[in-house]
Amino acid sequence: MTKISDGSSGSKCSEIAGIPTRYIGIGVIVVLAVWFLFANLDKVKIQFWVLTVTAPLWIALLATLLAGGALGWLLKGRRGK
Repeated sequence: MTKISDGSSGSKCSEIAGIPTRYIGIGVIVVLAVWFLFANLDKVKIQFWVLTVTAPLWIALLATLLAGGALGWLLKGRRGK
């Protein structure tokens, strides 16, 4: 007797060339973010409440990206609860 598979392997993660699509998506976002950072090299004035700093725009964008990534990492555990 032969067993016929319906194509489902029990895994919920799809893959492209053996790489999970989640990692491919993360890689694409990282590449686009780096490209965006290097496309914005002009100096800008950044005003905090009372402090004004002049810095390249890419530094401000990178700091924002890192803060968002850290916030997402900190909040990811709350999704399942």
